[in-house]
Amino acid sequence: MNTSDCIRLINERLKLTKPASIPKLDSYKEASVLIPMFEKDGKVYFLFTKRSNNVEHHKGQISFPGGRIDSTDPSPEYAALREAQEEIGLKAEDVKLLGKLDDTITYASGYIVHPFVGVIPYPYEFKINDAEVDRIIFIPLDFFLQNGTGTFKSIYHDGKVYNSLAYEYNGDIIWGATARMVKNLVEVISGRSSVW
Repeated sequence: MNTSDCIRLINERLKLTKPASIPKLDSYKEASVLIPMFEKDGKVYFLFTKRSNNVEHHKGQISFPGGRIDSTDPSPEYAALREAQEEIGLKAEDVKLLGKLDDTITYASGYIVHPFVGVIPYPYEFKINDAEVDRIIFIPLDFFLQNGTGTFKSIYHDGKVYNSLAYEYNGDIIWGATARMVKNLVEVISGRSSVW
């Protein structure tokens, strides 16, 4: 399957999927993330960021571009695109949104996260906001398809130990809510997610 067919398949699967929603909870704030994907050298890749140590939550973790939904944001989708532009200079008009994944919770920081999948052009002139992002990481879809269920690891972070689903790629560990989003996306692509 070529990369264009692969992205078309992901688009179709997302349209057939009913993402699970988490209702607003008084004790949780809301956030959105963008899961950017692109074609490079005949493969589909996903873009992650390594968060800086200057941010309030999830210091140094691997995540997707995103953040808190502001009261001025008209929608969760808008918030995801706004945050991606603020963090890595990805303009909203350069993103083609394909669909949404299941909401997830960040237990340590108390957020309900709304994840959105989008296609972006590549190569792209990213502009990293050093206050929030340490670096950008590209990981091929093939890696996640081969390691779809991930593994459980004991992760030591910020003085606590978390037993979390995790994926390790070239020394970077994706865990927590981001790992759960990746697993959800793999389930959608492989046709194992809930449908209408």
